[in-house]
Amino acid sequence: MSTAWAQQDILFTQYKNNMLIINPAYAGSRDALTVNMQYRNQWGGIDGAPTTQSVSVHGPMASQKLGFGLSLTNDRIGPTRQTGLFGDLSGRIKVNAKSYLSAGLKVGFNFTSTDLTELTLAQSNDGSFAENNKQTLPNVGLGFYYHSPTFYAGFSVPKLIKNALHNNPSIDGDVTEKRHIFLSTGFVTEVSPLVKFKPEALARIVAGAPLSLDVTGTFLIDERVWLGGYYRLKESLGFILGYNFTPQFKLGYSYDFSTTELQNYNSGSHEISLTYDFIYQEKRIQSPRYF
Repeated sequence: MSTAWAQQDILFTQYKNNMLIINPAYAGSRDALTVNMQYRNQWGGIDGAPTTQSVSVHGPMASQKLGFGLSLTNDRIGPTRQTGLFGDLSGRIKVNAKSYLSAGLKVGFNFTSTDLTELTLAQSNDGSFAENNKQTLPNVGLGFYYHSPTFYAGFSVPKLIKNALHNNPSIDGDVTEKRHIFLSTGFVTEVSPLVKFKPEALARIVAGAPLSLDVTGTFLIDERVWLGGYYRLKESLGFILGYNFTPQFKLGYSYDFSTTELQNYNSGSHEISLTYDFIYQEKRIQSPRYF
């Protein structure tokens, strides 16, 4: 008997444009009503490779001490589909004149479907592949987020409940949702009057699986153009492009290619991100926001 580990939670290279997905404490931290949309096509050329879409919205409440968020995600890998709908609530305290510490709670559902009848079988009458397993899985998560205008750090566990990923009592083994722990940090430093540099790192820790670590570095040129690259430990590397059309509207694109033997079987991964801040008139936000 052999064991294999596979991706469970959704994966974005441009996670920093949609931190709400992994950390509920991020809700409201941009001091604006922020909308983000992302699309990822992973491992192009492989039949059944992951495709992921997400839409999120978050912002501060009237008191500025509470934040709210709502996110919708859709992920498909082969015959498996997962749709997540989660709400977020955060509360923050001012550490000093320019920095805040937030705590957040995430509550929602994952709707999963695995239609084994979509698979092409060597034996078409194999009854083991004649079912469509559908589940509604509730979950809760928590997170913490510290940020200033030029630095941030976060800790989160977006799913605390280890739901069973099947409803067949004859299946043996620990087939459950795994707890993913996310540690994130980044800062901005000025290289010249026209150029800023933003290094970032994200670690994903899952029991029984190797450490996943993303290291990213991007340059911001004239407060408009983002150019950089990233490396995912023992998995992939790529480049990131972005453009601030206005202080409120940002477009991002990234391309990844595998550094493992998988590179011989796929043409890379593409990702697009759109972010828009609806700035409240009574309070201007820093322009542009770096996190």
